[in-house]
Amino acid sequence: MKNFALTLFTLCLLFMGSCSIEPEKINFGSDACHFCKMTIVDQQHAAQFVTKKGKQFKFDAIECMLNEMSENEISNIAIYRVSDYGFPQSTTNAENAIYLISPDIKSPMGANLSAFSEKEGAQKFVKTDNDKLYTWPEIKEKYSIK
Repeated sequence: MKNFALTLFTLCLLFMGSCSIEPEKINFGSDACHFCKMTIVDQQHAAQFVTKKGKQFKFDAIECMLNEMSENEISNIAIYRVSDYGFPQSTTNAENAIYLISPDIKSPMGANLSAFSEKEGAQKFVKTDNDKLYTWPEIKEKYSIK
């Protein structure tokens, strides 16, 4: 009886662990952008979201993720992640990030859009009046995402 209970407990833990929703690692140089189909190579501008069912969507640029969101229903998205420009290979929660549009920082699709985990990090790259900072709600509004 103890073995049965232990086996049942182990199976429950495995089942619950397999249902967790987590972003997958982006395989730079081989994963393709869900929106534009280009290979994801730029570690400073990549983004991704994960649906509530765990389906992964990876993007070569933050603007690709935002364009995908503006064209499709987004109520089923559980996790939004964006690359932190100041720390390549590191992602941050897109809803807490600060966004910078600056002609001095080129992004893969030409929107010159970068994300930072902290406002101070983004402010270091603001050089002219053409450089604009945005919060998550502001950048969503700019891309007409409801």
